[in-house]
Amino acid sequence: MVTLAQGGWFQREIVAPGLLPLFVFLCSFIAGFGFIRFSVRMIRAQVRWWPGNVRPGGLHIHHVVFGVVFMLVSGVSMILVNDPSATVKSSLAGVFGVGAALVLDEFALILHLRDVYWTEAGRTSVDAVFVAVAICGLVLLGFRPVGVIDWADYSADPTPGSALLLVLFIAAELGLAVITLLKGKVWTGLLGLFLVPLLIVGAVRLSRPQAPWARWRYHDKPRRLARAARREQRWRHPVVNAKIKFQEFLSGRHDLPDR
Repeated sequence: MVTLAQGGWFQREIVAPGLLPLFVFLCSFIAGFGFIRFSVRMIRAQVRWWPGNVRPGGLHIHHVVFGVVFMLVSGVSMILVNDPSATVKSSLAGVFGVGAALVLDEFALILHLRDVYWTEAGRTSVDAVFVAVAICGLVLLGFRPVGVIDWADYSADPTPGSALLLVLFIAAELGLAVITLLKGKVWTGLLGLFLVPLLIVGAVRLSRPQAPWARWRYHDKPRRLARAARREQRWRHPVVNAKIKFQEFLSGRHDLPDR
């Protein structure tokens, strides 16, 4: 087996490029999400041996509060430490990852300003967690957001007139991303920031029938709206149902009444 000292994959792809803090962040984020979902499922099932909600004086303190504290402590510590070593940065990234997991797990509560954790709207929290994991995973695999690599290449070897072309290129890519998101294709738009062909496909193809783009552009085009509805029923619904089943396997049902 190739050891780290001999230049293994982890040393070459994670440690050498300085991605160890992000790797630790992602691992702690996943671990934090897994733990808190296990905890809330035990609480909801009213398992006697598992500690219940934190209720000092009858006030239910949601775990998003602890997440904010973890994120503030680790973030401020990172600012205050001068030239932190990789070990210190990775340790603080781990604390930040746990805090981010606690916050995003209650993203729906922040968005709606009410406790919708186990309702249908609560699925937004799981979606937010999935997006965060996907983006971090892509960065660890070597993908970079739109314009980052292009701008780095330009900074290393600037040529006359190339700055304007680069700005126009990045603006075009971001414009495609906005169109894709307006068409209701959130995952395509977000992942397209790393894989530009996805943006082109998302921007060219039909909008989802309930998306802002469809409301603005299809209101006087019933045939196009009907096509979008048929495509939604045929292709998207099965994918969404599969995603929901996977989410429920990981995080529990979100369409059941609270006990």
